[in-house]
Amino acid sequence: MEHPNEATVSEKELLEAGYRKYDGEDMSIFYSRDICEHAGKCVKGNPEVFEVGRRPWIITDNGEVNHTADVINQCPTGALKYIKKEK
Repeated sequence: MEHPNEATVSEKELLEAGYRKYDGEDMSIFYSRDICEHAGKCVKGNPEVFEVGRRPWIITDNGEVNHTADVINQCPTGALKYIKKEK
């Protein structure tokens, strides 16, 4: 089943749409500041991966892939997207 924030477009399309890529070993996370409404579901859901005061604020490999995907799927605006890497 497709998740609402699992990218159905290519990495190239996300980058062209203004998303920033945070690359990890098992997945890449993409973030669009332009559509983020700062609901905070990512930071509350997985503060090891998403920490606003840190640079970079997203460290993809700080969390387990499926849990991180579940947190990203809670993003109400689609400002966060992800692409799992094939093993």
